[in-house]
Amino acid sequence: MITQEQRERVRGWFSGRLPEEWKVEPAAVTVDREEITVVLTIADVEGGGSEIETAEARAGRAEGFRGETREQRIEIAREAEHRFRRKVSWGLKVGDHQELWTHVAAPVMTRLRQPERLVLDTLVESGVARSRSDALAWSVRLVGQHEEDWLAELREAMSTVDDVRKKGPAA
Repeated sequence: MITQEQRERVRGWFSGRLPEEWKVEPAAVTVDREEITVVLTIADVEGGGSEIETAEARAGRAEGFRGETREQRIEIAREAEHRFRRKVSWGLKVGDHQELWTHVAAPVMTRLRQPERLVLDTLVESGVARSRSDALAWSVRLVGQHEEDWLAELREAMSTVDDVRKKGPAA
């Protein structure tokens, strides 16, 4: 399990290491056992074009930023990977346009009983997913979207438990 202190260390390091011109707002830094994901926010596009023009302008700005900062992002990622022993993935937010450029797809083993397998098979047979693996990933994304408040509260509770555990007799 990743502790709140570990998350804070990673966020703090990136806060100090990222160039100021990359920070319209603080980077969103997410940490798990395998990966650190850094989503940068840059200035939105200006202009009063149509929704399609604005969407394409944002996509163009994102692609330009990606190309212009590639070498510097690689350097920062190498430093972070050495320091925190996790892969670093990058993403960008421009207005309401967000994309992830690199990210880890980590295998996860699970045992499912027949009723759960039937759910996955229904998703595959209906064309919602290509495989059981895709169906399981789709299901996890769906739960994450619809239960974000509950998951945030659960993560906060886990952080509190970790703090209490640190103050315990073994500390």
